[in-house]
Amino acid sequence: MKRRNRFVMLGLVPFVLVILAFQFAPLLSMLTGSIRQEDGSGFTLDYYVSIIQSAYYMKAVKNSILISICSSVVGIAIGLVSAYSITRFAPAVRDRLLMLSNMTSNFAGVPLAFAYIILLGNNGVFTLLFKQWGWSVFGDFNLYSWTGLVLVYVYFQVPLALLLLYPSFYGIRDQWQEAASLLGASPWQFWRTVGLPILTPAIFGTLGILFANAMGAYATAYALVGGNYNLLAIRIGSLVSGDVVNQPQLGSALAVILALTTLLAVILNHQMTKRAAWFSSRHTLKQASRRKSLYRRFTEAKGEAG
Repeated sequence: MKRRNRFVMLGLVPFVLVILAFQFAPLLSMLTGSIRQEDGSGFTLDYYVSIIQSAYYMKAVKNSILISICSSVVGIAIGLVSAYSITRFAPAVRDRLLMLSNMTSNFAGVPLAFAYIILLGNNGVFTLLFKQWGWSVFGDFNLYSWTGLVLVYVYFQVPLALLLLYPSFYGIRDQWQEAASLLGASPWQFWRTVGLPILTPAIFGTLGILFANAMGAYATAYALVGGNYNLLAIRIGSLVSGDVVNQPQLGSALAVILALTTLLAVILNHQMTKRAAWFSSRHTLKQASRRKSLYRRFTEAKGEAG
């Protein structure tokens, strides 16, 4: 048994090496690069100070956070309804829809931006077609603006939210809905008092993943708007690639801020998930205690009547 455990540990060596090479080494390089002076002679925090004092970079942070929040909220709302709808289909249809959602969630980056440009750009298919028909559907819509970015982000946020929320609906038993209906509860009352409290931990957890997914999106935004829109990921890419000026230390500092923002959002959502799970369990225990009390009163009344 000990020899077998040694072989198992040896099998984990390639995995550990890959994690060190592609996770911890870049992270360590980013952290040290953000505080290293340009000539490499010492360490400094001037890059963080310049970012905080710069309205240009703070605007990039604000734009990235707002777009991530909006696309995550819209994605979680649509994904919640879609996930519930998929559970109502037959298994064969459900599997095909889940496969399509999985493919859609991975369709991002340059191909997604190019597809939107072809369809909804200034000379896009739908834009020219509706304009020829005299419809002002996209008259005031600009794909290369904040609204266009949110629309493109929502495209890959919805299927990801669907895939993450879909298993949670199987934690809600059909017997609970039938019992609530027999007791006179409306569908809205059931979802407000039973369904949503059970789904709340999964909703908060998915929201954190969607926010991190949107904050780190670079290829889609860059292919769509280039450097014309001030986003944190685009600013990091421009500083590292050296389109105008090559400042990898400043880019590393911005990357650290991006990582801290995402990490803070994930931690906050994790705490909200734990709190929601605690409230849900407390609500369930309270309902069970109330049912026991009613049953005890019913038994006592029945005994007195007998």
